[in-house]
Amino acid sequence: MTERYVRQTILPEVGAAGQARLAAATVLVIGAGGLGCPVLQYLAGAGVGRLTIVDHDSVEETNLHRQPLYGMGDIGVAKAEAARATLQRFNPGVVIEAIVERLTPQNAPRLVAAADLVVDAADSFAATYILSDACHAAAKPLVSASVIGLTGYAGAFCGGGPSYRAVFPDVSVDGGTCATLGVLGSAVAVLGGLQAHLALHLLLGLEPTVLGRVVTFDAKRLVFGGFAFAGSPEPESFVPFIAPESVRGDDIVVDLRGLDEAPVSPFAGARRLMVDDIEQLEATSGRVVLACRSGQRALMAADRLRASTHFSPAGVSSSFQKGALVLSQSTRNSQASKAASRCGEPTATSTMRSPASIRPWRWTISVASSGQRRWASASISSSAFSVMPG
Repeated sequence: MTERYVRQTILPEVGAAGQARLAAATVLVIGAGGLGCPVLQYLAGAGVGRLTIVDHDSVEETNLHRQPLYGMGDIGVAKAEAARATLQRFNPGVVIEAIVERLTPQNAPRLVAAADLVVDAADSFAATYILSDACHAAAKPLVSASVIGLTGYAGAFCGGGPSYRAVFPDVSVDGGTCATLGVLGSAVAVLGGLQAHLALHLLLGLEPTVLGRVVTFDAKRLVFGGFAFAGSPEPESFVPFIAPESVRGDDIVVDLRGLDEAPVSPFAGARRLMVDDIEQLEATSGRVVLACRSGQRALMAADRLRASTHFSPAGVSSSFQKGALVLSQSTRNSQASKAASRCGEPTATSTMRSPASIRPWRWTISVASSGQRRWASASISSSAFSVMPG
């Protein structure tokens, strides 16, 4: 053992045996942005043997204030590759694989199967639910975090504990992102560092386990909070994610984008309607696919359709599965507050907003990406309930 790790191996919780466990571990990190940078730096620094970085994005100048693995010379370079180069210089003893592609329902099971632990640093609802489903099925621990503005949270799911879906069965429709609402780099660093700590805690097998715990952080009030969710039941039915290839030829596709935004729809024969006009869609017993660029309009349209009396699925058998509206590209802060209340524990992040009540329903939502242009869709069906990442 080199002297590189001597300051942590002195700890009785680590020692030579713990360091050997870290060296033998493989960690999958989805996202090499604001959360992923501190996660990757501290896991590589701790001597985790193999890191797999998955990110489809490239470095932009607007990233640099909160993503310290990159410099001006990295602008335009794929984040996964730029991060690998920096980390290899930082610790050449760690094996690092860079995968420049978007997380999808197809590649998630394969990527998760090859890892001992998964870190969700994408700060995307779609990615989180895809990873939760894959990790729950494979019994692999998932460390997920989200931050926007000055508030955020991190938690440990699956791997023998409840899945993300068990704690957050539904999400509010809120279009806020770092690009629209802003984020402070130091707040991201705190949550990313906390993710790395949760990951190391699990890899070292420390007790009590952090599985089934969420930690919240309000950087404005300088307050940490959180709640436990161990024992939370898995939902009897949930919204699975599907890929664009799962759109069938007999689907009724409605493109919610204007012709100026998308002159050509990804699917031939798609109808063009705005969200405000979605009630004009005729009732049907088939599946309706609502498409937009990010998913926000698709979910708004799906919500209107499910509330529309003329669009009730008449004549459909009683074998419906109830679900909840799931879609947003914003952070999950209000959901953490809601989940804490449901679990009976207080959370110190009282500034978090409580989402509007989301009614159970019997149709489907899908969010998808197609080609180089991102698009999203919400599907209404009498028998299916699915989501594709946008």
